[in-house]
Amino acid sequence: MTNSRVADTLMRYATHAGPAGALVAITAILAATWRSATFSWAGSALSDLGTASGTALLFNGGLVAGGAVGIAYALALRRSSIAVASSYVLSIVSMVLVGVFPAGTPLHFPVAVAFFLLATATVSVDGWLRRATTAGRLGLALAVGHLLGWLVWLLGIRPGPGLALPELGGVVMFGGWVVFLAPPVRSGG
Repeated sequence: MTNSRVADTLMRYATHAGPAGALVAITAILAATWRSATFSWAGSALSDLGTASGTALLFNGGLVAGGAVGIAYALALRRSSIAVASSYVLSIVSMVLVGVFPAGTPLHFPVAVAFFLLATATVSVDGWLRRATTAGRLGLALAVGHLLGWLVWLLGIRPGPGLALPELGGVVMFGGWVVFLAPPVRSGG
């Protein structure tokens, strides 16, 4: 294979790696919620799934596997913006670390907060850079919606004490952006 063909093959893989990784992580999260006998959208945090005996491996392994599959997407994002690609890498590393450091471990809270902040920053920066496009404006709307979800939750407008619903908003925002709106998927959008 020539260097050019290797580069083309690598870029094709990278372009599909992000959506594939997002689908792996989201599928694992949803499967763990379905499998858990104690999980409640109103009363639990998604990370509770990472400590329960019946779902810990599925949840934590899904985050790690999703990150391992998805990290190469940064190569494709780099064609559009180094800032977006860099923020994406930090988001994915944080997501993996949520799986490596389950709830109750000293590093869990900081890496979980980092994931949601970095994912929101990634979608926001891309949205701002491509604000003249439909995809950019939709990305900005997703980021604002995610922040509003947390604001509503912080104001106490919620069905229960659990974090799962605003966390789900972050998962949907980031996963939706990766699968449907990010530059390699919807260039020029």
